[in-house]
Amino acid sequence: MLHLALCVLYFAVLLALSAYGLHRLHLVVLCWRHRKEIARAQLMPHVAEEDLPKVTIQLPLFNESTVAARLLDATARMDYPADKLEIQVLDDSTDETQALVRAHVDRLRERGVDAVYLHRTNRVGYKAGALDEGLKVAKGELVAIFDADFIPQPSFVRSIVGHFADPQVGMVQTRWGHLNRETSVLTKVQALMLDGHHLVENRARYGAGLLFNFSGTGGMWRSKAIEAAGGWQHDTLTEDLDLSYRAQLAGWKFVYREDVVSPSELPEDVSALRAQQYRWAKGTVQSARKLLRRVLGSEKLTFAQRLEAFFHLTPHFAYPLLVLLSVLLLPALVLMPATDTITMIIVDLPLCVATTGSLAAFYMVAEAAQGRKRTGALARLPMLIALGTGLAPHLCKAVFEGLRHMAGEFVRTPKQGDNKGRYRARADLPLLETGLSLLSFASTVASIQTGHYFATPFAMLFTIGYGYVAMLVAHEQATRRREAATRILATSSERPSDPVAAEQTVGDLAA
Repeated sequence: MLHLALCVLYFAVLLALSAYGLHRLHLVVLCWRHRKEIARAQLMPHVAEEDLPKVTIQLPLFNESTVAARLLDATARMDYPADKLEIQVLDDSTDETQALVRAHVDRLRERGVDAVYLHRTNRVGYKAGALDEGLKVAKGELVAIFDADFIPQPSFVRSIVGHFADPQVGMVQTRWGHLNRETSVLTKVQALMLDGHHLVENRARYGAGLLFNFSGTGGMWRSKAIEAAGGWQHDTLTEDLDLSYRAQLAGWKFVYREDVVSPSELPEDVSALRAQQYRWAKGTVQSARKLLRRVLGSEKLTFAQRLEAFFHLTPHFAYPLLVLLSVLLLPALVLMPATDTITMIIVDLPLCVATTGSLAAFYMVAEAAQGRKRTGALARLPMLIALGTGLAPHLCKAVFEGLRHMAGEFVRTPKQGDNKGRYRARADLPLLETGLSLLSFASTVASIQTGHYFATPFAMLFTIGYGYVAMLVAHEQATRRREAATRILATSSERPSDPVAAEQTVGDLAA
């Protein structure tokens, strides 16, 4: 009986993961089928100079001293009539960023730039709250948003503003670029993951007329669309996804421009990446709790739109399934007899294709869409699977947190900029990842001894993935503690004169 229950549970998990894999293949097919509609987005209506609308660019900041000046300078270079462009700095900072940004805004105003500095003494609603406060006093009928680690290009506004000549267009999203793509294996894999989102998911959904989302930055909204959808709300940690669905349910159309690229900075350490992915995972689950029933029950949406929305709002549930699969793998290998070759071809091979094969096709399309070699995606695929696996235990916590609680603290992703040691994310000891790595290593050995050869490469990837992330987190923590101890020894004879160094030392020890 136990053997049967294990078998049913094991294959149920595999089938669920395969469903998400087949969905990725479906998006690849949609990209090809709707390639003409996707390309047509670049044919933007021309707007005469005198008819250009007023635009406000919102720059939400929180303790971003390493990148704030770069962001402001880039935004001030925007190729758009000065009398129709407002730069709105929404600064919730509690450190030296306040003084730096306020002084920078003053200098821009002296040059004739319409720059406004707004500082809140609390972080009510976090980023969503800051955007909502800024929208109340924004001069523009259109509002563009850039996070602190982005570098807006001078042509950004002119490249997309014409789409709003259609009164039904509520938002235009552009593609993210990656300033530090080639810095490390970690950034290369992240870049590939984000390229998959922008160049497969967004393109496919837009081209097929399905619902897709504003990515939180690098896009432009019609202010009336925000207001009509109920405004920025902060009961989830993914306010961008939440607003996107509410706006589209209210009838607004979205446009995706893959040819307009907004460069940004990728997290260069795994602790910052885990913090970012945790927020995205928890917020997406919260958005699913908030919106999925309403979406699935909407009579205004087609069946295809509702089905795609289900997969769009639930992808992070694959992480608990992945961890469960890792745990079930060893007893399944020991208790279930090895299948013969024919059974492997009939059962195991299709499951492998649905999972791994769909990933390969998905990211090959993403690479090809930007003129890169498809083989680059194949070369990085093992590390992408390993990294995704290694992040799974941490993101499981995010999924369960999202199921239990709405809202929560918005932990912003630390930005590197010109000072790579200034802001750092905290991380727990990677005990769970270490344990799962050891368990997966035992599964690797068991798969060979029992003749389950199809399971061997997956068990090895689990082992490498959990071990890789555990090693990176442990190494980062050890390095920070050594650096903090060195600073303490260097300043033990006198009180620190640099408050930033003192704050960083305390933070590193706490982490």
